[in-house]
Amino acid sequence: MKNVAVVGATGAVGDRMVRLLEERGFPVGAIKFLASERSAGKSVTFRGKDHPVEPIHKDAFRGVDIVLSSTPGGVSKEWSPVAAAAGAVVVDNSSAFRMDPEVPLVVPEVNPQDVARNKGIIANPNCSTIQMVVALKPLHDAAKVRRVIVSTYQSVSGAGMKGIRELESQAEASVNGADIPAPSKFAHPIIGNCLPHIDDFLPGGYTKEEMKMVNETRKIMGDPTIDVCPTCVRVPVPYSHSESILVETERPITVEQAHELWRNAPGVILLDDPARAEYPLAADANGRDEVFVGRVRRDLSRPNALLFWCVSDNLRKGAATNAVQIAEELLKLEPARA
Repeated sequence: MKNVAVVGATGAVGDRMVRLLEERGFPVGAIKFLASERSAGKSVTFRGKDHPVEPIHKDAFRGVDIVLSSTPGGVSKEWSPVAAAAGAVVVDNSSAFRMDPEVPLVVPEVNPQDVARNKGIIANPNCSTIQMVVALKPLHDAAKVRRVIVSTYQSVSGAGMKGIRELESQAEASVNGADIPAPSKFAHPIIGNCLPHIDDFLPGGYTKEEMKMVNETRKIMGDPTIDVCPTCVRVPVPYSHSESILVETERPITVEQAHELWRNAPGVILLDDPARAEYPLAADANGRDEVFVGRVRRDLSRPNALLFWCVSDNLRKGAATNAVQIAEELLKLEPARA
């Protein structure tokens, strides 16, 4: 049994973390829920019992074995090292430590072995990166991925509860014929729109979200030579991210070979029968923990390239499920340490 703390327990991802600890039967001894001062006093129900939400403080991590944290980067930078110093292992869902060379960046279907080299903090990757590398891993093992061109169609829940509420309020106004409320979370109204703008723009014209996909993919896959060319787009979908991916490999892979690789890959479900209109859909992936792939086809001009469509629930596999899976990998280390 492990003593667990969930930080950011009242947020969209934090809530999924709590539910997943229940669903997956994680061996929780004691549990506590931590959040900002404004969330203190609320309660979280876990396994039929209500628990108060405590504000984060320096002694909150005493006696805690595993911390599942989903907070803004600045909060993580302040408190995740405090939790690690208190003896816990922190699975951090923010971007604060992802590119720190001393911190493992882990997707259990891809690089579970990296969990063992943690020094108290393990980084949980960006949601759009997680689903892509789960799909790329079997192709990389078979034929070595050289280049990836990816366009994302990311749901508003990727921007947290504020993103969800903004879409809901704009959708309600649209249905009622009222004026669309001015956006606050996004740069423009999201209802009836696609916004090629996720996170801040950088000097080269890419956004931070796009560069996360570039840098995190290389670190997780353990191959700095993989080229990633991303365009990240926010779409008016509540849950699940979709991605259009072109992958070039060192050696050719046929569609049939790719199908077989994905059928045998952990965490992947192949849905690829266009004649019957069977392909991954954001609505179908909602509430699921797998990465769905389909619409697989060869590039029209490059023999070493395939195109496919990839969908996953961004709050579950893209965040909370991956974090809990990392915690499960930590449990596997116990016999070795003993």
